[in-house]
Amino acid sequence: MHLIVDIRISRDDYLRWYRGAAQVIHARSRDGRSVRFPAQALQPYVSHNGVEGTFAIYFDENHKLVRVEKLAGAG
Repeated sequence: MHLIVDIRISRDDYLRWYRGAAQVIHARSRDGRSVRFPAQALQPYVSHNGVEGTFAIYFDENHKLVRVEKLAGAG
């Protein structure tokens, strides 16, 4: 199972997550569902501007995160 989400997180906001102030990303998928996943899953996609783009968030049948894949966007 996967959900498509558009994410735009400023560099400063992501640094707060990275430093442990927050550990979970909350987003809304394109089909309107709410999704939460560990902030560290976006670490490979951080640029000097933060994180921006369209991502596929893959979950297993128990709703556990499997992987995050960048589909399009800046950086």
